[in-house]
Amino acid sequence: MGTVTLPDRVGLRALARILGSLEGATRLVGGAVRDMLAGEPVKDIDLATKLSPQEVIACLQKARIKAVPTGIAHGTVTAVLSSGPVEVTTLRRDVSTDGRRATIAYTDDWREDAARRDFTINALYADPETGELFDYFGGESDLAAGLVRFIGEPLQRIAEDHLRILRFFRFHARFGKGAPDPASLKACSERANDLMALSRERIADELLKLLALSRPVETVELMLSHGIFLPVLPEISTAAGLTALVATEDSPDAVRRLASLLPANGDIAGTVAKRLKLSKLATKRLVLAAGREETDAANPRALAYRIGLEAARDRLMLGNHGNALADLNGWTVPTFPLTGGAIVARGIKAGPEVARLLQKTEAQWIAEGFPDEARALAIADEVVGQEQSKR
Repeated sequence: MGTVTLPDRVGLRALARILGSLEGATRLVGGAVRDMLAGEPVKDIDLATKLSPQEVIACLQKARIKAVPTGIAHGTVTAVLSSGPVEVTTLRRDVSTDGRRATIAYTDDWREDAARRDFTINALYADPETGELFDYFGGESDLAAGLVRFIGEPLQRIAEDHLRILRFFRFHARFGKGAPDPASLKACSERANDLMALSRERIADELLKLLALSRPVETVELMLSHGIFLPVLPEISTAAGLTALVATEDSPDAVRRLASLLPANGDIAGTVAKRLKLSKLATKRLVLAAGREETDAANPRALAYRIGLEAARDRLMLGNHGNALADLNGWTVPTFPLTGGAIVARGIKAGPEVARLLQKTEAQWIAEGFPDEARALAIADEVVGQEQSKR
């Protein structure tokens, strides 16, 4: 069995010792251990401990480390270090589950704690002092083989938390090599309807995490072929748009990639965004991206002026207009230099007519490529002059 090196975080080793790592009471667990073994950067750090939540809080307070009871009902206390938060969770076992949440009981058995986790690669522990690995279900070899596999009976793991269906595909996209584990895939396909019981926020979070990965296409195609999207996102019926986007984009963007999976229809995009309870910003972006048209490439800067640089880039990338994108590189959207006062100053009485002529002036200013204020004023002269000549 291998070893790992403790992440280089200020205060982490001291924290582990405060919580009894020298006596074997506390270990690193989960994603941090997995990512160290995989040679990937460690983001979040979690510790598992035999200490009760109350004992953890007492130890932290004694050491003058801020303790936040972020998940106290499930045994989790967050220790706030200068280098970032560390979640500390008491060893536990599930007493009952309903697919969304679990009732737990504490234990001092490391294997029992590991058995309640989702995948073998996420049930790895490491001694903070020696780096020694503790692997109860073959996670180290699965990680090396690129195999994402449920611990124990896949259907039971899914029954405990339906979100594990989406997590299976996300981890397969990230760590998988070759074909997925047959038993795990079969269980996810059979229980896809269970996703309907989940909050849409949890679904959105997992989907966007999947789409932000470097190589999501094959996994999305796998999900489509096994009916995973049908219960909650039937609008996603093909990965063709995602395939084309990934082949041309310069960096992953989850919202843009989600737009590539949806029809080019603003109403549909709005419905999906509402269902997933996306933020106002993400919703607006998704809807604007869905409004893409072939004519977008005719004047990229005019498009960006109208809907914003980010939304314009989304549309051009999704429409496969790579050449037009070059027009936006290094370009800043200008501000129209005139107000209604410029129209009034040219003899037009304040009212709706001013707004109409200002819009006409602005349209011509855009068509001419956003010239300076002097030319904008000249355009206003022309527009007002044309209007007055009609009278």
